[in-house]
Amino acid sequence: MNKHPSRLLRRPLAAALLVALVAPGAAFGQTAREKALEERVAELERQVQLLLSTQQTQQTQITQTQAQVTEVQTATAAAPADGKPKIQSTPILTAGNPGSTFSVGGFIKLDAMVTDTSDGRIADGSSGRLFYVPSTIPVAGAGADGGDPYTDFHAQFSRIWFGADHVTDGGDKLKAYVEMDFFGGGSNALAGNEIATNTYAVTLRQAYVSWNKWLAGQTWSNFQDTAALPDAVDFVGVTDGTTFVRQAQVRYTSGPWSFALENPNTTVQAYAPFAAAAGARTTTGDNNVPDLTARYAMKGDWGHFSVAGMLRQFKSGDNTDSGGAVSVSGKFNLGASDDIRYMANAGAGIGRYMAFGLGSDVVQTSAFGDIDALTGYGGFVAWRHAFSRSLRGNLMYAASHFDNDAALVGWGVTERSQSFHANLIYSPLPKLDIGAEIGWGQRSLEDDREGDLKRFQTTVKYSF
Repeated sequence: MNKHPSRLLRRPLAAALLVALVAPGAAFGQTAREKALEERVAELERQVQLLLSTQQTQQTQITQTQAQVTEVQTATAAAPADGKPKIQSTPILTAGNPGSTFSVGGFIKLDAMVTDTSDGRIADGSSGRLFYVPSTIPVAGAGADGGDPYTDFHAQFSRIWFGADHVTDGGDKLKAYVEMDFFGGGSNALAGNEIATNTYAVTLRQAYVSWNKWLAGQTWSNFQDTAALPDAVDFVGVTDGTTFVRQAQVRYTSGPWSFALENPNTTVQAYAPFAAAAGARTTTGDNNVPDLTARYAMKGDWGHFSVAGMLRQFKSGDNTDSGGAVSVSGKFNLGASDDIRYMANAGAGIGRYMAFGLGSDVVQTSAFGDIDALTGYGGFVAWRHAFSRSLRGNLMYAASHFDNDAALVGWGVTERSQSFHANLIYSPLPKLDIGAEIGWGQRSLEDDREGDLKRFQTTVKYSF
């Protein structure tokens, strides 16, 4: 059956219209999906960029932290065991044990004094012009005139020291120490005088090595208690009554006990029966047995206490004798602002150990050179008071006595000495001391002649 022509025309037209109507919708749907897709891709790219940026920041921080840690580890490895800062980045002890620590210190000290002696002047250049030395006080007798007072300035007691400490992996402790000042002699033709340069030589005070409980070298005698010495403007102050020796030794210390074998030496007062003047005094190195010393010390908040003993051999030529001495010393705290310091010494042959050798160790008892140990004794007491954190003062008395037999050694030997000292020390800045001290000393001979010394001394001292 034939269809109507108009119907045949309407079908293609409807299809075209359908395509025309559907195609834009399909295109619109495709565009929306692509746009949403593009937005998701853009968001992902942004998040990736953010992650990359965060990662880079974290990596930079990690790198910086690692650098800082490395720097700290390097500094820690190079630092001394006690945590104190190094004074340079490379080793200062180029020949020392790795890990050793080096230290240096000392002080600069100017002394200025005016001295008045009753029986003549102390010789210029003598140690008695620089500090109080009882044996240098002139003694002349009736009618003697000391003349006008005289003034001295010097800086010879300025001091410097060096130390090197090392602890082994096993815990053993090693220490080297050397200390010097400028008292003791000149180094050239113009040295040691006051004409032009006042040049003085460096002199050895201490030089020793210690390991654990042992010490070998030159240092203070084990018979001396340096912790009991008063706070003086003078080099020592209580010279008459204190033991005072530095010498070579080997020492062993265990807790409060210490024992030492020390360099021996004998001072001899010559045989001069009933002479008006003292016989000659000599020093011998004939000893073949070292001085043996022992000390016990204890300390606490109350202060400290120490007792020491000494055994000695004396030898002059083929003549020998022996002797011994004891020393008791310490410091007792009287509250926060006061303390008492003291020392008492006695023995046969204590001569060179006390008062800078004011008395002899032995005296000759015959023309054949036979010797006997000379008995001596002495001591001091000192009171220290702190008026404030920057001002303190000290009062001191010291004395010594020797049992000479004038019938053997003459009437001109020293029998005794004594002294008083009083001072004020002001510290306006840390480690800086400005002090003034007045002192009186007296030396007496076996024939009762006496010589006096009066001195006013000032000092400026900076410790470093």
